[in-house]
Amino acid sequence: MAHVSLFVGGIRPLPESGRPTGMYKQPAAGPLELGSEGFVGDMQADRRVHGGPEKAVHLYPARHYARLAERFPDAAPHLVIGSLGENISTADLDENDVRIGDIWRLGSAELQVCQPRNPCWKIDERFASDGMAAFIGEHRLTGWYWRVIVPGRVAPGDSLDLLHPAVGSFTLAEAMLCWQAHRPDLADLERLVASPGIALNWQQKVIMRVDWLRKNPDKSVSAGSPFHVKPENP
Repeated sequence: MAHVSLFVGGIRPLPESGRPTGMYKQPAAGPLELGSEGFVGDMQADRRVHGGPEKAVHLYPARHYARLAERFPDAAPHLVIGSLGENISTADLDENDVRIGDIWRLGSAELQVCQPRNPCWKIDERFASDGMAAFIGEHRLTGWYWRVIVPGRVAPGDSLDLLHPAVGSFTLAEAMLCWQAHRPDLADLERLVASPGIALNWQQKVIMRVDWLRKNPDKSVSAGSPFHVKPENP
């Protein structure tokens, strides 16, 4: 069981560029309806990389904030739970405690762990801290996305409870370590591809990497960027 806090929010401009973001969220004041694309009343600015059924709900482990505050001391006063745009915060879980495909109950809803978050360049601007998004991605302090298996009603004070563990699946921490490895074992990547409940977009990227590694056994290759870089145009 994990005790949680809930957050939702609308769209606001970033302080420097003015580009829209859904990162500014507020604690939920009462019960929320949770549907297949997330909490009713919650919004995402760039639907190309945020939101949708396989990024319906974002959980960020509260324990990561202390590490971020240590690395980025100027931003420390602003690094409080909810400030990274998460819908769910908990001090009881991190990426080592969940497996891809796990199904958890929250209120009357059921959620499935399906992929890590790729932190966005907007984090750097939000906290006026160059390199924060890269640090989060490279050190795998990402939190994760859930897909909604059963919609329901969720209220502040509800707990997350493991309903159907994905026995034998990678923990999220193990999966990210495998994905970020310079040249991971192909058997490990294939096991990741076969993870129950893995998000389709991530699964397709892993399949492409497996194919490339098979065709280029002697070439040097690096993993993709662990965060969304700032686009040149809005």
